[in-house]
Amino acid sequence: MLVPVLLFIVGLLFLIKGGDWFVDGASSLARRFHLPELLIGATVVSIGTTLPEVMVSTMSALSGHGEIAYGNAIGSVICNAALIAAITIAVRPGKVDPKTLRTPVAFFFAAAAIYCFAAYVMGRFTRVMGLVMLAMFVAYMVVNVKQMKNAPAEEPAEETEEMPLTKTLLLLVVGAALIAVGANLLVDNGTLIAQALGVPESVIALTFVALGTSLPELVTAVTSLVKGHSDLSLGNVVGANVFNLVLVSGVSVTLAPFTIPQSNTLFGINSSLVLDLPVMLAVMLILTLPALLKGKLNRAQGILLLAVYAAFCVVQFAL
Repeated sequence: MLVPVLLFIVGLLFLIKGGDWFVDGASSLARRFHLPELLIGATVVSIGTTLPEVMVSTMSALSGHGEIAYGNAIGSVICNAALIAAITIAVRPGKVDPKTLRTPVAFFFAAAAIYCFAAYVMGRFTRVMGLVMLAMFVAYMVVNVKQMKNAPAEEPAEETEEMPLTKTLLLLVVGAALIAVGANLLVDNGTLIAQALGVPESVIALTFVALGTSLPELVTAVTSLVKGHSDLSLGNVVGANVFNLVLVSGVSVTLAPFTIPQSNTLFGINSSLVLDLPVMLAVMLILTLPALLKGKLNRAQGILLLAVYAAFCVVQFAL
């Protein structure tokens, strides 16, 4: 047990430093090309922090553990919205630009519709669905690139010394690498610790694995808050949730299609249908609707999301 605990700590340290460097590189990139930080967060930062989910879900699906790939994607979305974004909102509520959020939110719910069709109608994910989700990922990136070109950011009030481009790219690459390695160390060893405590695999997928692969988003969000880049944090969370469905699930389903897990039930019904998917949709609605309709996020919204996440975890362990 000592070795997994030590490796768990090493992974955490990698995540913290990697998140620090990645945020520095991303915010520098936004300043250099005069791009909105929300868009940088929804694309560049999101891809980097979603790497652990891609690797974990793909390896799980290929090894015949579709329930881990499925639970990781849904659990990560819930964790990102109801824990990570919730912390961001609770600590630093404020105004957001609804126009910049419309694209990732629209793509998320379009991908969620495919998930619901697979779960409630088909009972399984097919390779065609995986290819459709990957096509949505390409479309999402194309739309965001066009938005970046057409929506330059406002000039900062204070002039800051511009970081050399090579250093910016180095921070992004090395930061993403540290995040990926750190997340893998946390997931692998955190899962070993959880199994030693007798936690079921389906619960591990929706909680420990989802939290572990979402730690890059959490570290990036906290680091962004500390550095005063709250827009970068929110954009990263929403963009990462899009990637969890269209990229993470798209890759794993295309390589190894799988059926909807049937291991846990709630009121005699598959818990995925009455708990996991409804909670995923609910937390994203709570997170995005006020931002889209009113252009602002408030502290009560963050506290509500944290309460939902705590209740979700309690129910998972009680099943």
